[in-house]
Amino acid sequence: MVSSEFARLWMKITKEWKMHLEDGLSPTLTEGQLNVLELLLQHQPMKPSDLLAYLTTTPAAITTLLDRMERGGLVIRSRDANDRRIVWVNVTERGDTEARRGIELRDKYISEALDRISSHNQQLLVYLLGKVAN
Repeated sequence: MVSSEFARLWMKITKEWKMHLEDGLSPTLTEGQLNVLELLLQHQPMKPSDLLAYLTTTPAAITTLLDRMERGGLVIRSRDANDRRIVWVNVTERGDTEARRGIELRDKYISEALDRISSHNQQLLVYLLGKVAN
């Protein structure tokens, strides 16, 4: 009984979050691209294969995603100076600006949702979700 109610609420929350994020990010960015930009900002430079550890996708999908991001001026790929087989991915200035815009949009949306409950309950929610996630 509790699991079906949790599933219903979780699907509602994630659907609304994705719709809000996609609407706010378009037309220059997608949620997937925001995820990649965040990873790159934390760990750049990265090889495309490094992204596999963080994303649930295939190498081909990462290549396609990076192609689109490069065409959009969000990232730049460059060959390693010592080993031309290695490709490094870095965030461009435009990518940095778009990532910060996306993070701000997402954080504002989440803050507004969490503001409906007390600070204590926010901490409790995060704690309990951590238990469920692990």
